[in-house]
Amino acid sequence: MEHHFATVWESIADVLGDHTAVVHADRRFTWSQYDDRAARMAAAYAAAGLGPDSKVGLYLYNGNEYLESHYAAFKMRGVPINVNYRYIDEELRYLLENSDAEALVFHSSLGDRVERVRERVPNVKLFIEVDDGDAGRVQGALRYEDVIAGHDPMARLTRSETDVYMLYTGGTTGMPKGVMYDMGNLTRSFEALGFPLLGKEPPEDAGEIAGMVKEVADAGGRLISLPSAPLMHGTGMWLGAMIPQLGGAQIVTLQSRSLDPNEVLSTVVREDVTNLTIVGDSFARPLITALDAAAASGTPYDLSKLKMIVSSGVMWTAEVKEQLIDRIEHVILLDAMGSSEGSMGTSISMKGVPPATATFTKNPNAKVFTDDDREVQPGSEEVGLLAAGGMVPIGYFKDPEKSARTFRTIDGVRYSFPGDMAMVAADGSLILLGRGSQVINSGGEKIFPEEVEEAVKRVDGVIDCLVVGVDDEKFGQAVTAVASLVPGAVVTEAQIIAAVKTDLAAYKAPKRVVFVAEVPRAANGKADYKGARNLVD
Repeated sequence: MEHHFATVWESIADVLGDHTAVVHADRRFTWSQYDDRAARMAAAYAAAGLGPDSKVGLYLYNGNEYLESHYAAFKMRGVPINVNYRYIDEELRYLLENSDAEALVFHSSLGDRVERVRERVPNVKLFIEVDDGDAGRVQGALRYEDVIAGHDPMARLTRSETDVYMLYTGGTTGMPKGVMYDMGNLTRSFEALGFPLLGKEPPEDAGEIAGMVKEVADAGGRLISLPSAPLMHGTGMWLGAMIPQLGGAQIVTLQSRSLDPNEVLSTVVREDVTNLTIVGDSFARPLITALDAAAASGTPYDLSKLKMIVSSGVMWTAEVKEQLIDRIEHVILLDAMGSSEGSMGTSISMKGVPPATATFTKNPNAKVFTDDDREVQPGSEEVGLLAAGGMVPIGYFKDPEKSARTFRTIDGVRYSFPGDMAMVAADGSLILLGRGSQVINSGGEKIFPEEVEEAVKRVDGVIDCLVVGVDDEKFGQAVTAVASLVPGAVVTEAQIIAAVKTDLAAYKAPKRVVFVAEVPRAANGKADYKGARNLVD
């Protein structure tokens, strides 16, 4: 049996048919129902003329419809395309055109944007709307539940491990790009990450997976995973859904379309969630505040079933990790360093194991190279580009030049270079410095914003911070902090600058601090440096 997400999930549905697969609000679907609904949606794609390698845009908030539509694309050997629900007209048109999308599944509350670009994306032949208000604004769009009811399930296919999977990056350094993987390598890689969570070694034969998953389920060891991050991003979809589903997990999605920490915590309690996926400090801090408020009111959250909190994509500071462990003493914190282009390392924290900021156990295939492709040696204090080996993407869709720059072969081994700078500690662990594209050159010194941001966030009263370089006649670029405060806190610019100088070399301290109500971040918690610069200008 091929290592292919759809094939593996179908085999799991056959053995876990009556077990819950997906929960959204009061809607609950068993594995049999989940598989059936995805098969019906796949039949609708095929009836519209889509086939292997056809692209299906998902312009959706979190919910069972996202997971079903995504699975349905895999079933027909198509390619689901994640579309950021914050995109408006031109961004939406660009992504649908760039991805060669032939179908679009969207929430009807986003329909006004879809209608405005509909005639400008002639390649899209099928529009399916999920009714969440204001339905019917897109000419010719079909209702999601009507589509499910109006098609028989598509027959199962034999698929290929060379089928393409694609995840669009957020476009933080330019327009979004589709990162392409071959399905077999990606599925195997996710199995290798997920099966240890079940206490199992990943099998070589995909045909063994269903039996292993049933053993775990029969023993009461199934995971219940809650991705609090958007499914449109890799952290939410990969860590929160796709990896757990390979082990037969139940996936729980939230109703709120921005982070509501009390909804997260109450859902963890109600659904006995075992695994929670977040995005660094920007998610963890509000959760800590909500935990403290509940405890102070005499109604603490019972998180006894929660085993692990997983984060990826942004910095997760040691201080915040410690605060979580203080409040949930039994929980394991897994900080995964990676991007759409590859995985580089992990950091595990738990009670008795001191957490660290930006220090990771290096994945066996990850290395750090200097500009002349020389490997950085442990303890050398050299700074280099972090490279991910092993599961390396095929390349960027329709961008051979960027593919050649990012995915390179050194000494016969192919690596991915997402752009992160790092050092290698004497013990071989990775010390992440930050994204090279954001490095500030001030007075001839290179300054990594993330390092300064963490120092600012250690100041009492500061809740969040981004650091940018602003053009300056004297320094070339002046280090500038954009910070938000805890409600009611009084913190001055001078206090922050002085505090940073006690933590870091004086030249790294901000020359200026701009206070804002909320530091600009994307829905997945990632830094919006362009937005931060706009607040400074």
